[in-house]
Formats: sequence, C-alpha cells, structure tokens
Amino acid sequence: MKKLLTILLISSTFAFIPFLQSCSDDDTVTPSTEVIATDASFAGFMTWSKDATRKGADPALGVMAHGGNDSTVTRNVYYKDGQNPVSGVYPVGTTIVKHSENPTKTVNEFTAMVKRGGEFNKAQGGWEYFMIGADGKIADGGKMRGANLMDGMCAGCHAGAKNKDYIFTK
Repeated sequence: MKKLLTILLISSTFAFIPFLQSCSDDDTVTPSTEVIATDASFAGFMTWSKDATRKGADPALGVMAHGGNDSTVTRNVYYKDGQNPVSGVYPVGTTIVKHSENPTKTVNEFTAMVKRGGEFNKAQGGWEYFMIGADGKIADGGKMRGANLMDGMCAGCHAGAKNKDYIFTK
C-alpha cells in the first residue's frame, strides 16, 4: 500500500509538469515540455467544456469519418480545461475528445487529439491522434494512438484545418 501511495504521489506530481509554461515579454506561450497522454489524460472527458455539438453528415474524408454520411449522428467536442488557442496556436497539452453517436448506437465512437509538442509530429503541429473508449481509456490496450493513426486518415483530414492549428472547431 505504501508503494502504491508513493507511485500515485509521484505520478500526480508529474501530471502537473506539462502545464508549466514560460511566457516571454510579448505573452507568447512557450511550451516547456512534451506531453505524452495516458488513459488518465482522458478521464471524465464528458464533464469538460463542450465546444461544439453538430448533427448530420460529417464531410470529413468524403463522409468516411466520425459517423460518415449518417444524418442522425450527433458529434460533441470536449476541450479539457476549456483550452483555447493562443495567437492561433493551441498550447502543448491541449486535449480534445469528439464523441460521435447516432440514436441506434450503430455509430458510437470516441476520438481524441493531444497537442504533444516536443519533436513529435512537427509536420502537423505536434498533434497525436487517439481512439478511446467511453471510459476514456486508449483503445486496444493503449495501441490506438499516433501521428499516423488509421493509416494517416486522422492526419490527412486534419491537414485541411492547418490554418487553425489542425482543429475544425473553435
């Protein structure tokens, strides 16, 4: 039990490190670290700030993503800590979850993005893509993640929002 408490204390201490940032005189946010998401990163995502609720066919990838051309699909987008871009760029550690579902639950998917930063996926703003479960855990035992998730489908679609730091909402 003592060992578990020590591990939890150390883990919770490191959980705050990604949020440490330094600011220059012009208030530009400079990331201080790389954020590597874990299952805990997505815990309680349905209680986060909901930025957008959209209903109907999703034009992404020719209606192949997030419920496709199903006009009954509702998509809710959640931002951890209500994060907003700073000078048009989201800070390292920004965490976003999209839940797409239809009334019959034949579509019920949870996708996520984390601004990982560091040297990760620099060509696409440092974003990492995820498939997660309703419980917030990274799907397939933590394997459903990466810059090229779904054979690059996530990155390919989000490239269409490059001028908005790869984010379609907000």
